Amino acid sequence: MSLKAIVTGGGSGIGLAAAGALAARGMKVACLDLQPPGEPFIGIKADVTDDTGVRAAVAEAAERLGGVDVLVNNAGIGAQGTIEDNPDSEWHKVFDVNVLGMVRVARAALPYLRRSEHAAIVNTCSVAATAGLPQRALYSATKGAVLSLTLAMAADHIREGIRVNCVNPGTADTPWVGRLLDSADDPEAERAALNARQPMGRLVTAEEVAAAIAYLAGPESGATTGTALAVDGGMQGLRLRPSN
Repeated sequence: MSLKAIVTGGGSGIGLAAAGALAARGMKVACLDLQPPGEPFIGIKADVTDDTGVRAAVAEAAERLGGVDVLVNNAGIGAQGTIEDNPDSEWHKVFDVNVLGMVRVARAALPYLRRSEHAAIVNTCSVAATAGLPQRALYSATKGAVLSLTLAMAADHIREGIRVNCVNPGTADTPWVGRLLDSADDPEAERAALNARQPMGRLVTAEEVAAAIAYLAGPESGATTGTALAVDGGMQGLRLRPSN
């Protein structure tokens, strides 16, 4: 019997790649997004800031899938600047999507996950939760919250048979990063700087992050919970000497 998965933010980038990786493993996948994809996925339009809409979307996904075994909490938005550069309204907006969005979706999915013999939640976090990055105060604060939320959820639900983990990507080559690069004064120089920031010398691919998500969602990681899996080209853990 194939597992059933919900992926939020499944319309593009890491979410779409994760949906593809789960489907490749034989899972039935519903993608919740403001602009959901079509076949081979079940696309359901959803806004993670709307609790009523989230509950309806998760219920629809569960009905069309025949249950829920896996939740990938991936929907999120970015933000730039120091603490001086964004007004309160922007802080509320980004936390509403990146943190409360995960809360709303997980809360709606828990009744279905409790019925599963293989229940797993994977939250998309970031290296920004564990490393101080310049011009990312707001974004980093939300991802720090996601890391702590992941640990707390893992503790709360382990005895219900629900595993909760997160992935911590480095700078990934996604549409959002592409838009940031396009808006830079010198996009090529900015890309080179982002590449150099990661010890492997390149951006992480969405497919690499998706493979980590699929592992944490799958039965082979059945003894793994409360873990943050870094997919960051060594950015968090390595301290290399200059090459020249």
